[in-house]
Amino acid sequence: MIRNEGVYILSEQQQNQNNQKQQEPDLNQLLKVRREKLAQLQADGKDPFQVMKYDATHHSMDIKNDYEQLVGTTVTIAGRMMFKRIMGKASFCNVSDLQGNMQAYVARDSIGEEEYADFKKMDIGDIVGITGEVFKTKTEEISIHAASVVLLSKSLQILPEKHHGLTNTDLRYRQRYVDLIMNQEVKDTFVKRSQIISAIRRYLDADGFMEVETPVLVSNAGGASARPFNTHFNALDEDVHLRISLELYLKRLIVGGLEKVYEIGRVFRNEGTDTRHNPEFTLMELYQAYTDYQGMMDLSENLYRYVAMEVLGTTQITYGDVEIDLGKPFERITMLDAVKKYAGIDFEEVKSDEEAKKLADKHEIHYEERHKKGDILSLFFEEFVEDNLIQPTFVMDHPIETSPLTKKKPSNPAYTERFELFITCREMANAYSELNDPIDQRERFMAQEELKAMGDEEANSIDEDFLNALEIGMPPTGGIGFGIDRMVMLLTNSAAIRDVLLFPTMKTLDK
Repeated sequence: MIRNEGVYILSEQQQNQNNQKQQEPDLNQLLKVRREKLAQLQADGKDPFQVMKYDATHHSMDIKNDYEQLVGTTVTIAGRMMFKRIMGKASFCNVSDLQGNMQAYVARDSIGEEEYADFKKMDIGDIVGITGEVFKTKTEEISIHAASVVLLSKSLQILPEKHHGLTNTDLRYRQRYVDLIMNQEVKDTFVKRSQIISAIRRYLDADGFMEVETPVLVSNAGGASARPFNTHFNALDEDVHLRISLELYLKRLIVGGLEKVYEIGRVFRNEGTDTRHNPEFTLMELYQAYTDYQGMMDLSENLYRYVAMEVLGTTQITYGDVEIDLGKPFERITMLDAVKKYAGIDFEEVKSDEEAKKLADKHEIHYEERHKKGDILSLFFEEFVEDNLIQPTFVMDHPIETSPLTKKKPSNPAYTERFELFITCREMANAYSELNDPIDQRERFMAQEELKAMGDEEANSIDEDFLNALEIGMPPTGGIGFGIDRMVMLLTNSAAIRDVLLFPTMKTLDK
């Protein structure tokens, strides 16, 4: 409480607390009234939770899009009542379904006195079914003239105020079901997400790829640089991990003669969360025998264009305030040339790890003692280059130190046949000419084991079964991993990964 010239003034916080106390009984009373309505319905033999099915014939947008054909005909819709205005013997309500909203005109003389009385007792948030004729109101709004209104399910909670929706970001992610009800654009994002994944499947299936499934629980979590989640398999009394990538099992299938394979699935990395990262996310990896990373570039460029056209109807898209052109040929640049272009440093002139570290010191780039020249080149790339890669760009030929599963470039074995695709300054895909030399692969695994012994928790471990598969013989292969969530972010103009995950990882609230 603040004292001002002899007058006691409540602080804003105290006023809010008092207002909240005044509102709580009102809210509790409203919730009580809803339960009393339910009890009365049940007593009258009209229990809405006993309704088993309801045959809707149309969705809202179907009716609006086909109005000329449907005007005057009888349709049935089902959805959540989001608005109701009672005007004596005639009323209006608004019903929300998968596609959008539909207005209904409800008159006592059309549906009968008893049904109209029941309608007047319905609450915002109730699930209803409406049958009636399609028509336009005097204001030219396409509507349904109701002949029947049926309560299909009772809402016992109060929805957020309709004009402001659900705006608390944390609550939106925790109660996605309310977010989907209140924010149509959120629903549209997840409809598009489904369409994007379906379009990916159509493209790959038409190109002769086979969709497969591989284990989620693995004894050796390899194929990427990441810390795994660990658990214990009681039946076998063994420690196992959640997979961090799809790579090593899909390559086993290439060894087995399945020449084109892909998988879309969840992977799990024990890391923090930010606008681009979630500990569990959707990854797609595909592998194709008898091609290389150049073939993967062509595939990924064509795939992005195809999906954009299928889902959005254009390759010219807007992300934030930037126009992205997926129709033009994607730029291709080596990591060496990219660092030279944006940092002004030619790493071809750097002859030793010590020289690289001195350069890092000069430019205040943090590195670890174990890092070598190639690691430091990658750090320079992250610092100076990534933020410039707005339009689609393939960054090629990564150093061998950061690419333990990739073929060396024959012309320069310090580098590998690898690329990352960047759009809007974000890595969208990562691809290799896959290493199929089992002797070289063992040496790379051993180097990774040394890094792990030095404290690198993201280093790979030796996978003896995978090495055995390579010794059986794997053909020349190109492989690529796509971040599905980031592709969805791009194509739905979403700023954060949580906006494209139905149920993002959240810290549990204290009970």
